[in-house]
Amino acid sequence: MGSVIQLKKQINNSYLDLKNSVEDKLALVDERIISKLSSNVDLVHKMTEYHLGTGGKKLRALLTLGSAKLSGYNKGGRDINLAACVELIHAATLMHDDVIDNSEIRRGKKTLNSIWGNQSSILVGDYLLSRCFEMMVEDGNLEILKLLSSTSTEIAQGEVLQLQHKGEIDMLEETYFKITSSKTAALFSAATKVGAILGEKEAKYKEALEFYGKNIGLTFQIADDALDYNSNLKLFGKEIGNDFFEGKVTLPIILLYQKVSNSEKKLLKNLFNKEKRDKDELNYVLNLIKQYNIIKDCYKKADHFINLASNALSIFEESKEKTILKNLTTFSIERNF
Repeated sequence: MGSVIQLKKQINNSYLDLKNSVEDKLALVDERIISKLSSNVDLVHKMTEYHLGTGGKKLRALLTLGSAKLSGYNKGGRDINLAACVELIHAATLMHDDVIDNSEIRRGKKTLNSIWGNQSSILVGDYLLSRCFEMMVEDGNLEILKLLSSTSTEIAQGEVLQLQHKGEIDMLEETYFKITSSKTAALFSAATKVGAILGEKEAKYKEALEFYGKNIGLTFQIADDALDYNSNLKLFGKEIGNDFFEGKVTLPIILLYQKVSNSEKKLLKNLFNKEKRDKDELNYVLNLIKQYNIIKDCYKKADHFINLASNALSIFEESKEKTILKNLTTFSIERNF
C-alpha cells in the first residue's frame, strides 16, 4: 500500500507545483465564480451550488493563471476574472455533456441532470455561458472576447460532431482527433493563450502558448480515455468503465478495433450497438485491451503531443514558471485522477 501512495505522490507533483505557485489567485478565482453564479432564482442557486460542491481539478483556470505568470502579467486581477471565465465555460460544457450522454455520475457524485432533469441542466449550462460573456465584456479586451467566444463555438461544434459519430466503432483516428481538438483541446489552448495576451506578449509567444495548450489538451483527453479502461487503476480505488457503459467510442476502443480478429470485431460492434452494457461485458473488453496492449498504444500516441507541448515552450527564457508548465506535460498522461 505504501508504494501505491508513493507513486501517487510522485505522479501528482507537477500539478501541485502549478497549483501552489498560483494558490493565492486560485482562491480568488473560486470567490469570483461563486459571486458570478449568485442568482435570485432558487433552482439556479441550488444547481450551481451543487455543481461547485463536486470539486474538480480546475486545470484550465490554473493554466490561465500559470501562463499569465510566465508571460509577466502582474498588473491586477484580470487573470483571476478570465481564469474564472474559462472555468465556467468548462463547467457549462460538462452540464451539456452529461445531458447528451445521459450520464448519471460525475466526479463520484450524481449529475445535475440525474437529479433535476435535462431541461434544467441545459438551461443552467446556458446561464453559466451567459455569465462568462458578461465577464469577457467586463474585461474589455476585444482579442480575448473574440478568442473565448470563438472557442465556445468550436466546443459546440465538437459536441455535435461527436454526436454525429456516436457508436461508430470503426471511427477513424482522424475523426477522433478532430472531435477532441474541438471539444477538449480548444479550451486548453484558449486558456494558455489568454495568459500571453494578458502579458502583452508578441505574436510568436501567443502562438507558442496556444500551441502548448492545444497539445496539453489532446494529451489530457487521451489520458482521460485511457484511464477509463486501465484496470491497474483499481489500485487507486478509481471507478473505471464509464465511457463503456455510456457507449462512447474513445481512443482505446478505436485502437482495439484496429487490432482484434474479425470475430472479435463482430462482438465489439454488437456490444456498442446495444442500448446497455454490463460489467461482464466490460471485463471482456478490459481483457482484450490488456491482451492487445492498447493502453500502451494510447500512451505512445500521447507521447507525440507531450513532445510538441514541451517544445512549444522553448521560446521562453528559463524560469520557475516555465519549468512548472513543462513538467505539466507529463502530468497529463501520468495522472491517476
